[in-house]
Amino acid sequence: MDTEQLSGLGLEPALTTSELAEYLGVQVQAIYDLRTDGRGPSGMRVEREIRYRVSEILRWLDGLHQPPGGRENDRGAR
Repeated sequence: MDTEQLSGLGLEPALTTSELAEYLGVQVQAIYDLRTDGRGPSGMRVEREIRYRVSEILRWLDGLHQPPGGRENDRGAR
């Protein structure tokens, strides 16, 4: 089923852990570690695989956004 068919059903695409890791440019283990620490996107288990709704990934990424001058940028300024 392609994305157009899914949207026609009112369903949104969901990525596997591997697909999410590839999209973010990180190792699959990094995604598992984030989930274990409670810092990753929320997912749903479909049999043995965790799936991540695109809307949940976007919400999670928005929560990670640091505005200019945020704490990350202040680390080296001592």
